[in-house]
Amino acid sequence: MAVEDTQPLISHLIELRKRLLNCIISVLLVFLALIYFSNDIYQLVSAPLIKQLPAGASMIATDVASPFFTPVKLTIIVSVFAAAPLILYQVWAFVAPALYKHERRLMMPLLLSSTLLFYAGMAFAYFIVFPLAFSFFAQTAPQGVLIATDINNYLDFVMALFMAFGVSFEVPIAIVLLCWSGVVTPEDLKQKRPYVLVGAFVVGMLLTPPDVFSQTLLAIPMYLLFEIGLFFARFYVGKGRQRKGEDDESDETEVPPQ
Repeated sequence: MAVEDTQPLISHLIELRKRLLNCIISVLLVFLALIYFSNDIYQLVSAPLIKQLPAGASMIATDVASPFFTPVKLTIIVSVFAAAPLILYQVWAFVAPALYKHERRLMMPLLLSSTLLFYAGMAFAYFIVFPLAFSFFAQTAPQGVLIATDINNYLDFVMALFMAFGVSFEVPIAIVLLCWSGVVTPEDLKQKRPYVLVGAFVVGMLLTPPDVFSQTLLAIPMYLLFEIGLFFARFYVGKGRQRKGEDDESDETEVPPQ
């Protein structure tokens, strides 16, 4: 009996190892394709700051190995982001057999929309937030201070903003899931709008660097995304529990008589 119980666990572990290897191979292949362009990728990411630097200012490298390792580190991060659809597919392929039919119908659109929203958050940070923020920082620098940002510190700064905006753009998905599962209703969330607005600024304070400008640029889109998720959530209210019951009934009817 113990051997029979361990067989499913072993098969799941083997399947998990296979999916993890596929994820690693996907990231590695993308990395190998992009490593030659690592300096170009860094130049593209640093362009919003370089455009705002005053005449005579430039980025610097305070560490001897930074000019080599920083673009390579950025390329690894970009490879993970670029391989995200493949990684999410591996996650889907691993968990799909354990899901109900109604959950499988929702999972693929959910993965696709969450990926697109994450990319949209990064694009919003790059094209909207970075030019505004760096222009503001450059204009408010004290007289006589020469701006010379370290390339490694800059990478850490923009990656934090990329992750913050990418995650914050997942708010509509979270709202839809909560209403779909029946945890909350759109009416409950409408009554909590003032708290959500305050919470958006608190999250912006925690996820962004310690300046009011970046916090506001994150909090306002986050609240607007909450309203978008609230609009679409009304089409999914309680459907998760309802379809779960239908799937349970269909599973019972399919069981052959003993």
